[in-house]
Amino acid sequence: MKRVLAAMAACLLLAACTTTSTQLAVKGGPKPAAGARIILIQPDVHLAVLTASGLQDPRADWSQQGKDNLSSEMSSSLTARAHQFRMVNPEGAMEGRTGQLLRLNEAVTKSIPYGFIPTKKGAFDWTIGDGAQALGAAYDADYALFVTARGTYASGGRVVAMIGFAALGVSVPLGNQYAMASLVDLKTGKIVWYNTALAGPNADMRQPAGAKVLVTAMLKDAPL
Repeated sequence: MKRVLAAMAACLLLAACTTTSTQLAVKGGPKPAAGARIILIQPDVHLAVLTASGLQDPRADWSQQGKDNLSSEMSSSLTARAHQFRMVNPEGAMEGRTGQLLRLNEAVTKSIPYGFIPTKKGAFDWTIGDGAQALGAAYDADYALFVTARGTYASGGRVVAMIGFAALGVSVPLGNQYAMASLVDLKTGKIVWYNTALAGPNADMRQPAGAKVLVTAMLKDAPL
């Protein structure tokens, strides 16, 4: 029983708060000028149930809830800032050059947390290439703000398995959720700012209040 309680306490401690990992291309560098035209790409959200066996069972309804809530909170948060924001739904633009850029940005941002290149000497220097100019021209924009969210939530069976294995001293993950945001200069293709927010229990993006907490953390230190 002591091992069970210790394992459950450890899980609660690890999920106690929403944490972030912010990276800025140039510390103290210039921010997008007031009035800069920024397109907000509608969040790409995929959520799933983490089953007792560890498999992920996609939930389209949860994903749509997360997408709607994050989109609403992003719009509300950015409205008060000194830039011109416009929401863009990428679903109708996934073909051709625009679709390639959207997929490339997702691949690059997923690599950032794991990517260390010795020749960069720890510098934050990532880009989606000059092709970003095509996206800027298509939407008459200077910058693009991309948001990607992924997450798994433990099923009842998974929780029972965690308790059972905890008695044996074995840790069983109960799922996790996170959101990534990147701001891209569409004139150069450079990612000028990036942040990952790991969701705590009060940042469930399936709920409006939780999405607000997650967006607040995700936009922390954003140069906007």
